This record gives sequence, structure tokens and C-alpha cells, in this order.
Amino acid sequence: MVHAAIRGETSFLNEVIEETPHGERLLHCIQCGSCGGSCPNGPDMDYSPRAIFGMIQAGERERVLSANTQWMCVSCYYCTTRCPQQIPITDILYTLKRMSVRAGLAKGTDAPALAKSFVHYVDNYGRAFELGLATRFYLLNKPLAMVKMGPLGLKMLAHGRMSFLPTRIKNLKQLQAIIQKARELGEKS
Repeated sequence: MVHAAIRGETSFLNEVIEETPHGERLLHCIQCGSCGGSCPNGPDMDYSPRAIFGMIQAGERERVLSANTQWMCVSCYYCTTRCPQQIPITDILYTLKRMSVRAGLAKGTDAPALAKSFVHYVDNYGRAFELGLATRFYLLNKPLAMVKMGPLGLKMLAHGRMSFLPTRIKNLKQLQAIIQKARELGEKS
């Protein structure tokens, strides 16, 4: 049987393959389950990576992009290293995160909003600023939950684990130029 991805048809599977480096390896999935069995967060996922791959091949775009699977991935790459077919599982899950955000289906997760706050600080300081990141995220997204975070924040400040003010890295302009180029390349693809 010739697969749709090989015939050149436009499909959810083709999109995932094209947006993922070495994504064509997904076609070699033998549904062995090594990925899900290896995952430290597997029990917390709506579907195992194996199930997600089957759903991708079945064209279940909304179900896949609405799942929490890609958001539960901690990027340890254990699944990828254990895959007997050398499928870039973690990279595919990153692709699904991006697709989920673009499609507006990243519901039930704070990851897109948290990423936006993180990018703000990296753009302006070259690094994360924990106090600002948490404050910005909670003020813009969960102002009432911020009250619950107060005691933890105070403990971190008291133990020197967080600073009151952000610090800029040296050569910030160079980093900003790299980030800008990466954004330009991302828009072209």
C-alpha cells in the first residue's frame, strides 16, 4: 500500500512530517510502545506517543492537537533514544505543540502563555528572570492564583534563589541578532 505521505496528498500526517526534521521516520513506526513505556510522564498523558502517532496517521487533527500529550513531554529524549526505528519522537511532540498553538487548540495548558513571558525576558535580557517571569505570567493569566505563589516566592528570595531585578547578558545585541535571524528563517518555512 502506498502511503498518502508518499503519494503527495495534503494531510495532517504530511504536515507533521514536513514540519519536523527527519519527520519522515514517523512512517516507520511499528507501534512497539517503547516510547510510552520509556516516558516518565506517560501516565499523565491523555494518549501515549504511540497512540498519538496512530491518530496522526488516521488524520485526527483536532483530537491530537487538543491532547495534553505534547505538553506533558519534558524533553528528556528517552523515548527517542529507545525507539528501535529512530523516530524523532520528542521533535514530533514539539511540532505538535507549535501546531496546537497555531490552531488555537492548546487548551488546558499554560505553556503558550508561559512561553510568551519567557520569550519577553530572553528578548530583552538574554536570559530568564524568574521573579519577572512568574509575576508577568500570573498577572496576565491567573491573577488570583498569584496570591498562592507568594509564600514560595518569598522563600526563594530569602534563600537567594531568585533576584529582585533582571540582569542583562554581555553582548545582548549579538543574541538578539541570532534570535531575529531564527525568526526570519522560521517565517520562511
